[in-house]
Amino acid sequence: MNRVTIRTVKSGFAIGLTITGLLLGALFAGLPALWMIASSFKSNTQIFAYPPHLIDDSFSIGPYSSVLSNPEQLRFFFNSYLVSTLVTMLTLLIGILSGYSFSRYAFRFKKFLNLIIIAVQSVPPITLMIPYFGLIVALRLYNSYSALLFTYLVFTLPYAIIMMTGYFNTLPRDLDEAVMIDGGGSLTILWRILVPISLPGIVSVGIYTFMLAWNEFLFALTLTKTNDMRTVPIGIQLLMGQHSFEWNQIMAMSVLGSVPVLILFLVFQRYFIAGMAAGSVKG
Repeated sequence: MNRVTIRTVKSGFAIGLTITGLLLGALFAGLPALWMIASSFKSNTQIFAYPPHLIDDSFSIGPYSSVLSNPEQLRFFFNSYLVSTLVTMLTLLIGILSGYSFSRYAFRFKKFLNLIIIAVQSVPPITLMIPYFGLIVALRLYNSYSALLFTYLVFTLPYAIIMMTGYFNTLPRDLDEAVMIDGGGSLTILWRILVPISLPGIVSVGIYTFMLAWNEFLFALTLTKTNDMRTVPIGIQLLMGQHSFEWNQIMAMSVLGSVPVLILFLVFQRYFIAGMAAGSVKG
C-alpha cells in the first residue's frame, strides 16, 4: 500500500471512529430525555413494567391533564416564569451598564471591584445558604418574590458583568469617538451602537440567566414556605409523597418545565453559540 492509500484508510477510520463516538454520546445524552417523555404518557404501573417498553397500550395524556388542571401546579409555572423573566431582565440591564462602565471608564477601586466580582463568581452558592437565609429573614423578605430575585441576582450578575465587559473591550473606541463628534453622549453610544453589535453576548447572558433561575432548586426551597410562592423544581419535588410517588406526573411536569428553556435555545441558538464561543476567546 502506498502512502496515499494508507493516509486515506487512516482518515476514513478516524472519521468512522468520530461518528461512532458522537452517536454513542448522543444516545447516552438523549435516551434519558426520551424515556422521560415516554414515561409521561404512561400509568405508574406501566413505567415499571418488565421488560420495559418505550410505547405501550397505556398511552394517555392523563398526566398532562392532571398537571395543567391543577391550579396549584399552574401557580408553580407562573412563579417560575415571573421570577426567571424578572431576573433575566434585571441581570441584562445591570450587566450591560456595569460592563460598559468597566470597559470604557477609569475610576477608583476598579481593580478591587473586579476582584470582588470574580470572587463572588467563584464561590459555590451552597456555602452561602445559611448567611443568605439569615439575611433574608432579617430583612423580612422570607417567602417573597424579592427574596428569590435578590438572591439569584447575586449569582447571575458576576457572569453577566464579566461577559459584557469582555465584549465591550473588543469593540474599537473609534465608534465612541465618532458618535461623540456627532454630538451623542454615553447612553447613545451604549444603546444605539454597542448594544446592537454585542447582541450575541447579550443573548448568551440572557439564556444562561434564565436557565439558572428556572432550574434553581436549593434557594427556592429554602427561601419560600408556602406553595403559592414556590417554583417548578419545588413543584416536581412535592409530587414525591411520603408513601407514593406520582412518577407519570413528575415526568409530565419535567417535560413541561423543559419546554421554555428548549424554546429559548432553539430560537436564539445561533446567537447563543456565537456568544459563548466569542466570550470564551475574547473575555
